[in-house]
Amino acid sequence: MTYDDLHPYLTECAAEAARVARGVPADRLTDPTHCPDWDVRALVNHWVLYTSHGLEHRALRKQLPEELTARDFTAEPDWAEAYAAQLDRAVAAWADPAAWEGEVDLGMAKMPAVEIASMIIKETAVHGWDVATVTGQEFHVSDGAARLVLDVVEKHGDIYRQYDGFADPVPVPEDAPVFERALAASGRDPRQRAQVDH
Repeated sequence: MTYDDLHPYLTECAAEAARVARGVPADRLTDPTHCPDWDVRALVNHWVLYTSHGLEHRALRKQLPEELTARDFTAEPDWAEAYAAQLDRAVAAWADPAAWEGEVDLGMAKMPAVEIASMIIKETAVHGWDVATVTGQEFHVSDGAARLVLDVVEKHGDIYRQYDGFADPVPVPEDAPVFERALAASGRDPRQRAQVDH
């Protein structure tokens, strides 16, 4: 896939992530999640770090500073608006077609920029679904974005499982919607509905 294919999905998933973030109630941050050992706060902090700050830094070929990796973004009352603004900066950084060329140095290894962008789109959507589900919301993606997420999950699933990023796949019908198949392939149960009550 190329810039023309992927940048619209990046823009779409970033906008949906910002919408879901604005819907996270402050009193739900200490609630448990379906991600082992993570409460909502830990999940949101991971999501914010890698899908906005990480996304921009990858485009600019910069390493994430330790200060960011240790920050509790949710400690700020307006964290969701700050996240939305940072997503806008990240999407703008990837609006330059040159950002999609060559490789990105991850420190441990280098990967093609297109692969990195695809994986962060996956992170934005899948963790966006995680956050939405545990805070009584839904995460919506287009069929095209869902297919991209499924492709990334299937291509890199073994690596994610090796580092405990994914659980074992959850069985779903072959005719299940594409995004549900992507979630299931990443070890999430797409039938887990939004938890509206505490």
